[in-house]
Amino acid sequence: MLGVLGFIKVFRQLIDHFMVKAIGILAWVWILFVLGLAWSAYLTQQRLSNDLPVELEGVTLLVTGVVDGLPGLGDQSLRFTFAVEAAQLEDDSLTIDLKHFPKRLSLGWYPGWRGEVTLPVIKPGQRWQLPVVLKRAHGLMNPHGFDFERWMFQQNLGATGSVKASAKGLPRSWRPTLIKEFHLTFTTFVELTRWHLRERIKQAAPEDARYVGVLIALVMGEQNAIAQDDWKVFNATGIGHLISISGLHVTMLAGMGAVLANRLWRRKSLPMICAAQKVGALCGFLVALIYTWLAGFQIPAQRTMYMVGVVAFAVWMGRITRAFDIWWWALFIVLFLDPWAAYTPGFWLSFGAVAAILFAMPGQDGLSEYGYSRSQRWWQSFKEASRVQAVVTLALLPLTLYWFSQFSLVSPLANAFAIPLVSFIVTPFAMLGAVLPSPLSQVTLWIAHTCMELVGWFLNPMATWFWSVAYFAQPHWIWMVISSLGILYAIRPGPLLKTYRSRLLGLCCCIPLLLPKTHSLNEGDFRVTVLDVGQGTAVLVETKTKRLLYDTGPKTSPVSDAGERNVLPFLRGEGISFIDRLAISHKDTDHVGGALSLLKSIQFNDLIGTLPEWHFLVRKAKELKLPALPCQAGQSWRWDGVLFKVWHPESETSFAAMHHSGKPNALSCVIEVRNDHYSFWLTGDVEKGGEFLIANEYKASDKVASILLVPHHGSATSSSEIFLDTLAPNWAVVQAGYRNRYKHPNKKVVERYVERAIPILESTHTGAQIWEFKGADVSRKDWREVQRRTWHQ
Repeated sequence: MLGVLGFIKVFRQLIDHFMVKAIGILAWVWILFVLGLAWSAYLTQQRLSNDLPVELEGVTLLVTGVVDGLPGLGDQSLRFTFAVEAAQLEDDSLTIDLKHFPKRLSLGWYPGWRGEVTLPVIKPGQRWQLPVVLKRAHGLMNPHGFDFERWMFQQNLGATGSVKASAKGLPRSWRPTLIKEFHLTFTTFVELTRWHLRERIKQAAPEDARYVGVLIALVMGEQNAIAQDDWKVFNATGIGHLISISGLHVTMLAGMGAVLANRLWRRKSLPMICAAQKVGALCGFLVALIYTWLAGFQIPAQRTMYMVGVVAFAVWMGRITRAFDIWWWALFIVLFLDPWAAYTPGFWLSFGAVAAILFAMPGQDGLSEYGYSRSQRWWQSFKEASRVQAVVTLALLPLTLYWFSQFSLVSPLANAFAIPLVSFIVTPFAMLGAVLPSPLSQVTLWIAHTCMELVGWFLNPMATWFWSVAYFAQPHWIWMVISSLGILYAIRPGPLLKTYRSRLLGLCCCIPLLLPKTHSLNEGDFRVTVLDVGQGTAVLVETKTKRLLYDTGPKTSPVSDAGERNVLPFLRGEGISFIDRLAISHKDTDHVGGALSLLKSIQFNDLIGTLPEWHFLVRKAKELKLPALPCQAGQSWRWDGVLFKVWHPESETSFAAMHHSGKPNALSCVIEVRNDHYSFWLTGDVEKGGEFLIANEYKASDKVASILLVPHHGSATSSSEIFLDTLAPNWAVVQAGYRNRYKHPNKKVVERYVERAIPILESTHTGAQIWEFKGADVSRKDWREVQRRTWHQ
């Protein structure tokens, strides 16, 4: 009995001991959480005060400041960041309080429509006085798309704008003026150094070198000069992580600096003053720090630099640190200095890759130099390198699918070929070419570029293989957690041959990542996604088993369009690779601009639209043997109990050129999508004449609750009173660009809708709109509001 009581007493003491410890740990976690929350709130408040006041949007201002970033030179523009020192309005009686004015701007300098303005040479550190027109940070908001506003917030940029280079109608004193050639600060010194490095590479690289942009990116992290076609190849083959400042590059330079300093310090009696290991560690960290700044302070470079710093600190303190302790300290420092880093793919991919390697391969030192032949040591090194590549590929699979909705199947082979060449030949020789004098710089850059051409020669055919990239829907967070646990089990340390069955079982947890998204639509239900594509139209209609894409958005530049930038990422993220019908309202570029990009990446069953026979899209459809039909009033089809009816243009319209001699808007294809309770009108740019024809044909007995895509983005040429009175929509949706030059929607048009108590939902305010019509119920999700809630969380 006494033994039992003694056992109970000891057991209670142990419980009390561990409870005290647990409470202490929880208390520290809670304190750290509160401190982190307070610190993030403070930094967030600081940046929120950096926004441009609404009343200053679109107003010509005279700003004085310093170029504090590396300018990016495009084909027809010049972009740079500008630290504001002073700002004033044209009316001198009004002053601007800089406490409520952006501290940093993103400015563009354009040559004008006719090229009448010569772009100046902009360098970091220059102080300018510039007349500018600004607007608040505003981007397109779509599911799975790039969040421009979040990026602006992370970069601490309060507004975007353009320089009024001609300064017509402004006082002479308001012309762009270079006040000072160089204003010295730490930031401008670093950025000017980067600018000189970029210019040296451009001048010393081989003439008409295709991959000079890649060499610049490898040396200093500036990726704007890389062609879009090359990026597609790099991403398709899974080597995009190499075409930037990776942790491997920083580690390589830090190691070289540490070894060199160690050997130099060992001469004579210097080790008596300070241990050579400490000097080497310090110099390695300093090299990593300098290179990280020159590389633009990117997150992968930061992570490596902080890890090198932790190691150097441990060496100086005489402590032995575990690998994961180094990783945790680097993670803490990155998040402490920039809490918003967690919203970037580079943060997760960089820290995730290193964590996976540390977990899966602890203490992998290879074979001893004694007792084994060179071939055996090489074979062991090859096996370890292969295992590292496999570990990283598997570990990053959930994150890759979440951020990019794609996975390169040829990535292991492409990386096995590219990593040695890019890391140990291209990058070192590109760095040497940036600092060596001529003609040595030309020789080293020629070697680097020739090796990069070899990499391109190997990768380009691989990128064209139809199976090189697998596309999947963005996974749900539950499947990401389950698959991550399975991957951890599969890549755990230990021998592979003896445990391969259990490892394969762990990989089976990744199967849900590859499953298509399930859409809960029944017979008679449909979903309409009104995408936010700026000044243009793109709408996806889905029934239980069918899909229709109405228009493809605008062409924004000679090398970019909404199809590739906005529509395709949405379709990829939703796991959509096949669309039953592509409907094109008419031939205007703000409606058909993204069609070619989508035809390259998405399979369509047929095409319907109002286009002339000579149009590029009609010719492309013939080339692809895609069935094409002209849009004609009276056409209708039924998918899964949902009716699609064409109301305009007239039934005689065809692809023949004689039908397309007038305004394209007058022939817009108008389609009504309806079930027993609701209808959604897709109207293109139909004008008042077409609206009159529709109103005459429309029967009041067919009336159901309806949503109207406002014709012609709210132009004064459309939305006639007879049309609105006849359809009497319950909601109106406007797709238009933010502060567009056409001033859509027109004020008088808006008044017509307001007079009839029709709510207007503008995509500039809502972002993409996702309407779901299920039975007698209707719901709407505004993506801008979804993102705002996520950001606040």
